[in-house]
Amino acid sequence: MKMSESQRIEAPRQTVWEALNDAEVLKASIPGCEELTKTSDTEMEAKVKLKVGPVKATFSGKVTLEDLKPPESYRIVGEGSGGVAGFAKGGAAVRLEEDGPDATILHYDVDAQIGGKIAQLGARLIDSTAKRLAGEFFKNFGEQVVPSQPQEAEAEASDGEEAPTGEKKGWLGGLFGGKKEDNADDTATS
Repeated sequence: MKMSESQRIEAPRQTVWEALNDAEVLKASIPGCEELTKTSDTEMEAKVKLKVGPVKATFSGKVTLEDLKPPESYRIVGEGSGGVAGFAKGGAAVRLEEDGPDATILHYDVDAQIGGKIAQLGARLIDSTAKRLAGEFFKNFGEQVVPSQPQEAEAEASDGEEAPTGEKKGWLGGLFGGKKEDNADDTATS
């Protein structure tokens, strides 16, 4: 399976490069990633739980960074085993192109092979799942590098400003539908 895409990220190339080499950013970006441990400057070990069609599996494997040309490009190569579900191996050539002083276009070319039960699911399902996972990764990665505006506005509001009376924020507000409760004033002043 081969796939090529690009994504514009509103951050300088050096910032994007540093994020691509940060294990915590990568862990937060990889769909289903349970563990990602950097074992050296160019190697990591990962544990990822995925569902491809009816097959659920936890893959354990190694990731290696090769052909490093900071802050321009590298090749990321990985191999993982999901037990009876099968295996996956492949790589991606990642290239960062400056798009003005405060934006970067991230280009990637993926080449992957799979085997085992997962390989028996059919090329269309595998391709659509791979494209979905790649899309989720790069969307998550972009949000890790440049947090979206609502999160920034919410963080600013929580830095000392009180929410207007009766307005619930975050998951709690969604739970109560944003309705003011009778004792809300008591808890807000304590």
